[in-house]
Amino acid sequence: RYCHVNVPEELLRDLLPGPVTLVLERSEELNKDLNPFTSLVGVRIPDHPFMRDLARACPGPLALTSANISSQGSTLTVLEFQDLWPQLSLVVDGGPIGDIQSPECRLGSTVVDLSVSGKFSIIRPGCALTPTVEILKKKYGLELESS
Repeated sequence: RYCHVNVPEELLRDLLPGPVTLVLERSEELNKDLNPFTSLVGVRIPDHPFMRDLARACPGPLALTSANISSQGSTLTVLEFQDLWPQLSLVVDGGPIGDIQSPECRLGSTVVDLSVSGKFSIIRPGCALTPTVEILKKKYGLELESS
């Protein structure tokens, strides 16, 4: 609905829900104020029950950012970003979003550009790089595009 999907539905099921953000061509239905300077949009379906329930309860897309300052490690609990609370309209505590002892969980999602048919590029390696690349190359035969 909010992007043009140019990959097999099975590929989407192999990567989502999970720690992967797919970058695709935006559709006309997506609000123009979201990512106004690009024709692309990142789409993610997290594998976290609370976030999926929240998304189902909302009538439109959720435009979210990570609860951390750019280039800092991802936060996994609401207390880890309490210095940002005064700048936020709402903070909802749905519990930890990963294993707080795992450094990999703090890498954020793997961000993959799938906007070019038959190819992919890695925008951010993130926590799911190896299995994501394996799925895209081996199972679907997509070529890794150099950036």
